[in-house]
Amino acid sequence: MTIAPKHPGEEGVTIRREPYATLPDGRQIDRWVFGSQDTVTAEVLNLGARLQAVHAPDRDGRRANVVLGGASVADLLGEACYFGATVGRYANRIARGELPLDGTVHHLLTQPSGHTLHGGPDGFDTRLWDAVEVREPGRVGVRLELHSPDGDQGFPGGLTVNVTYLLDGSGTLTIEYAAATDATTVVNLTNHAYFNLAGEGNGTVLDHVLQVEADQYTPVDGQLIPYGPPSPVAGTPFDLTEPRPVGERISADHPQLWLAGGGYDHNWVLRPDEGDGPRTVAVLRHPASGRRLECLTTEPGLQIYTGNLFDGSLTGPGGGAYKAYAGIALETQHFPDSPHRPAYPSTVLRPGEEYRSTTVYRFSADRS
Repeated sequence: MTIAPKHPGEEGVTIRREPYATLPDGRQIDRWVFGSQDTVTAEVLNLGARLQAVHAPDRDGRRANVVLGGASVADLLGEACYFGATVGRYANRIARGELPLDGTVHHLLTQPSGHTLHGGPDGFDTRLWDAVEVREPGRVGVRLELHSPDGDQGFPGGLTVNVTYLLDGSGTLTIEYAAATDATTVVNLTNHAYFNLAGEGNGTVLDHVLQVEADQYTPVDGQLIPYGPPSPVAGTPFDLTEPRPVGERISADHPQLWLAGGGYDHNWVLRPDEGDGPRTVAVLRHPASGRRLECLTTEPGLQIYTGNLFDGSLTGPGGGAYKAYAGIALETQHFPDSPHRPAYPSTVLRPGEEYRSTTVYRFSADRS
């Protein structure tokens, strides 16, 4: 284990790298722990470029890990959860694994559902990424890189991806994505962290309060594929334009909620970006602890999943079983199945272009 010294201007943030576990083939998984012991610290694994934990204080200064995670490597590699992983090359669903692109239909690998989810059965979340620590004035973190060859999971083009996590002393965690390709392809990356601001393994998120800057969402069919243009959120449980308790919203009698297993697994159409940088798109609060999470992004969509299908069979690193609604994912991304819907924002990336996306998770605590 190596502990990096604090440099001038880093405002008390430090970083260290340490062995975490080994894969079945013997390769080592490393963990980077960085941030400020006085405010927020994050843990990132090079397996899946994964946000493994975030330790954040409540209003009384008591710290807790607010990110769900697997208790073993087998849990992390399990297809159903994607705990904290960078998912790609296409986050969310592509119907029937069929990718129409410039007049050719590419046949992607699919999951048992018959659709391609989060890049396919062996997506970016299962890969061991190359990683180096990063130091900038006032913040530290880790930059991870992966090369996805032409034909990977059926996707065309060789794609090189970089994901950088940076955390400052105030509790602002920035995730920067970049990608380039040698042939026309599609790219849609996100982070799949589940948050529970009461603390990982500490009950459900039904008592959390959520606000989302979106006036529309994309309704889905029984296989969670969008079936048409966006619909207004007004008058539905998807109206989060004002802060609402999560449990109040998803307890409504609405067919879209039951299609998703009794909660949210939908894409919100975010209000347009009026500037060049990330804008605030969602705020999640836990009134009992005072913990607050602000989500900012440059992306056009936000997929919210309330862990509807957790059934208690998985145990987190804290020893608690994950039952339904144990966490909430705020996945900033382009829209699901956009290759089949030209009216949706395009995810096409061509040679000579660069994919760039930024998402920020800002942790704080309300004092009142």
